Amino acid sequence: MTASATPAAVEISNLSKIYPSGLEALKHVDLSIRKGEIFALLGPNGAGKTTLINIVCGIVTPSTGTVRADGHDIARDYRAARARIGLVPQELTTDSWETVWATVRFSRGLFGRSPDPALIERILRDLSLWDKRKARIMELSGGMKRRVMIAKALSHEPEILFLDEPTAGVDVELRRDMWALVRGLRERGVTVILTTHYIEEAEQMADRIGVISKGELILVEEKSALMQKLGKRQLTLNLSEPMAALPPELAEWNLTLEADGHELVYVFDATAERTGIPSLLRRMSDLHIGFKDLNTKESSLEEIFVSLVHTPRQDGSEAGR
Repeated sequence: MTASATPAAVEISNLSKIYPSGLEALKHVDLSIRKGEIFALLGPNGAGKTTLINIVCGIVTPSTGTVRADGHDIARDYRAARARIGLVPQELTTDSWETVWATVRFSRGLFGRSPDPALIERILRDLSLWDKRKARIMELSGGMKRRVMIAKALSHEPEILFLDEPTAGVDVELRRDMWALVRGLRERGVTVILTTHYIEEAEQMADRIGVISKGELILVEEKSALMQKLGKRQLTLNLSEPMAALPPELAEWNLTLEADGHELVYVFDATAERTGIPSLLRRMSDLHIGFKDLNTKESSLEEIFVSLVHTPRQDGSEAGR
C-alpha cells in the first residue's frame, strides 16, 4: 500500500496552543500519522512535544485546530477517541501501594473493558513483568516502573500508543528490550508515536521522523530519506602550506577552505560507487599541493537535527527561534 493510500491513525490540523502567560507552545501544526507506523517526534526541551501529545490525548485543550484519532474527533467524540489511545507519560505516576497485577487490571477497567486475565498475563509476560505481578509498585526499580506504565497503557488494547520519552533514565539493555516490544506492537497493527531525546532511538525504531522546534513542526520525513543524509562524510585535509584561494583545477570537487586556509574540506557520499577521493588526491599531487594529515567524519542524525533546528528561514529568522 502506498503512503498516500495508507489510512491515518491520527489527523492533526492547524493545531495551536497559547497559554494564559502568552507562551505559544504550538504554532499551526499539521500532521498525519499513518496506521501501523512508528513515528518519532524529535525536539529539544520546550519544543512542544509533550503539549502535542497531551492535546491528542485530551489532557490539554488546544487554542485552535482539530485532532482526529482513528476518525473520531477528540473534542466532539472524546470517549470514543480516548478509548483508542494508550499513553505512557514521561512521569512515573502510579499508586505505589498497589501490586503490578492490580494496577494494570484497574487501568483496563477505567476504559470500561471487561476483565481479561489472559490478556493481562500476556502483556505482563511481554514486558518481563510476570514474575513481579504480586510486587508493589514501590518495590520496583525505575526501569520496572517504566514497564508497568507501558502495561497500563496497553491494558485496554489501544490502537494508537503514545510514548513520551519512554526510555528516559533506563539502562541500555532495558531500552533495547522496549524497542523490541514496540516493534512487536507495530506488527500487531498498533500505531506508535514516540517522543525522544535519544537520536539512536529514532534511528533504530522509526518509520518516519518529525522535528519540532519552538512549537513549529519544521520537518516530517521518511527515516530512510534522513538516513541517506547520514551517508554524507567529510574529508578534511590539513595542508602543508595555507592557501589563499582554491585553484580552478579543483573546482569539480566543490571544496571549501577553512581554518584560515589551512584546511581543505570535501563532503562526499560514502554510499556512492565512486567517492572522488583518489582523483582529488591525484590532482592535488599534480598541482604540488601537499598535506600533513587527513581525517574523515560521518555526519550523524544529531547533526542533521541541530542544523534543521537552526536553519535560517527565508524571512531571515532561524527555525529554532
